[in-house]
Amino acid sequence: MQAIPPAQPSQETLLVQQSAVPELAHAQTRPLHWLATATAVAGVVALSSVVQPGSATAAQTDPHTRTAPALAAPPSTAGVDFPLECGPVKAVVVKKATGDLDGDGRPETVAVVHCDAPMGTPPDGVYVLTRSADRARPRVIATLVEPGERLTVTDFAVHARAVSATLLGYSSDAVPSCCPDTKTPATWQWKGNAFLRSTPAGAHSV
Repeated sequence: MQAIPPAQPSQETLLVQQSAVPELAHAQTRPLHWLATATAVAGVVALSSVVQPGSATAAQTDPHTRTAPALAAPPSTAGVDFPLECGPVKAVVVKKATGDLDGDGRPETVAVVHCDAPMGTPPDGVYVLTRSADRARPRVIATLVEPGERLTVTDFAVHARAVSATLLGYSSDAVPSCCPDTKTPATWQWKGNAFLRSTPAGAHSV
């Protein structure tokens, strides 16, 4: 029996097979392409989710952020017993200023006080107040001007750990209390264990 040679594929069949192979290869690689793309996107999302909360947390817990300490309140003059004899009238605080005079971090209060006399010009006293840890109320720790000196205090201030004022006084007892005729600038500073008063040379005036 004579062998029949296998049929040769037609040209149309070859064209169909050749065009099918590239299309099949593309169909097989498409899932891999989208899988790689999805993996890359997931990686970006995951990275951003890690970075963003971390940045927010770092901003909220910055170790260099410090809260300013609260300043201590200066002593009040209310209810303080000043060493001033006023008889039937009361003592009144006419001026006051605050500052850390001894450099311990706690402010003191300096008060100008005189008797509330109905007539004349009552002399002033100048007192330094502090509040200690074992006392509920402020107390007088120093007297800068005694009322017995017959002085009236003006230009009063506390600055740069010093008390400054202009003292109006009298050249003699014959000068009436209504009309002081001397003017002396003065400054007090804490030196170790006391307030020292200084007056510029030639500062006295009449």
